[in-house]
Amino acid sequence: MKELLSPKQVASSIGVSESSLKRWCDQGVIATERTPGGHRRIRIGEVVRFLREQQHPLVQPEVLGLPPGTGSGPRAASKARDALLESLNSGQIDQSRRVVIDQFLAGNSVVRLCEELIAPAMHTIGEEWQCGRIEIYQEHRACEVLNRVLYDLRTILPPTQPGSPLAMGGTPPGDNYRLASLMVELVLVDAGWDAISLGSSLPFSTLTAAAKQQNPRLFWLSFSHVANIDDSVSGFVEFLADTPQTMHVVLGGQQLPTGLPQSDRVHQCTDLGSLRTLLETLKPFDAA
Repeated sequence: MKELLSPKQVASSIGVSESSLKRWCDQGVIATERTPGGHRRIRIGEVVRFLREQQHPLVQPEVLGLPPGTGSGPRAASKARDALLESLNSGQIDQSRRVVIDQFLAGNSVVRLCEELIAPAMHTIGEEWQCGRIEIYQEHRACEVLNRVLYDLRTILPPTQPGSPLAMGGTPPGDNYRLASLMVELVLVDAGWDAISLGSSLPFSTLTAAAKQQNPRLFWLSFSHVANIDDSVSGFVEFLADTPQTMHVVLGGQQLPTGLPQSDRVHQCTDLGSLRTLLETLKPFDAA
């Protein structure tokens, strides 16, 4: 997708005249930036914000770098889930992008997209693989397709504002599932944080180094698979002891180990909705 667009491109994509588009820019309806040469440019995240808030139709999505037909898919959640599952099972990247972005354009929150569309689809695919109805390559392919879709969704979210609190995280050793961590990153970005997922299956030593060198306000760990519970617990104990005491630590995931140490700075979130609620409570503390 194109991150910066000309007024002419935006006007073509949403089906209005360039003069009308420029008038909206002058009125502050659509925010713009200036190139070094003084030309007006518009971020794709700003275009998407306008489309969501105004429920304005998207006429030529391909001008924005989106798949043809984006903006005209099913709005009903059940139909969207069926469409996403079908596209993931067949490995259709553009169709998967279209379904997810359509639901975002319809006004659904990032939390809702993740919990009511993406996670259920992957749960169903996981069950189909375990029951032998699909091959493991199909399950892995679906994960990779969704990883790419989430990267695209990150692009169309509003840009992080200067001075936003830093958050980072990933998955601990032996956990190769990136999807849950990427969803956490999206929820944080949507809440106004400067968030970055560091990747998957990271040794606690390098997670500790990242926390000490970058000094984020928040560090998350997503547990989708635990190879050794004792190693995970002991590794986390050392991580907690060696990282800045002012740093919040958020833990979550389907395989979150029991026996992890409790602390005022450690927060266990059962789902992305509880994470979003937690972020609201941290705002006053972080602003201070």
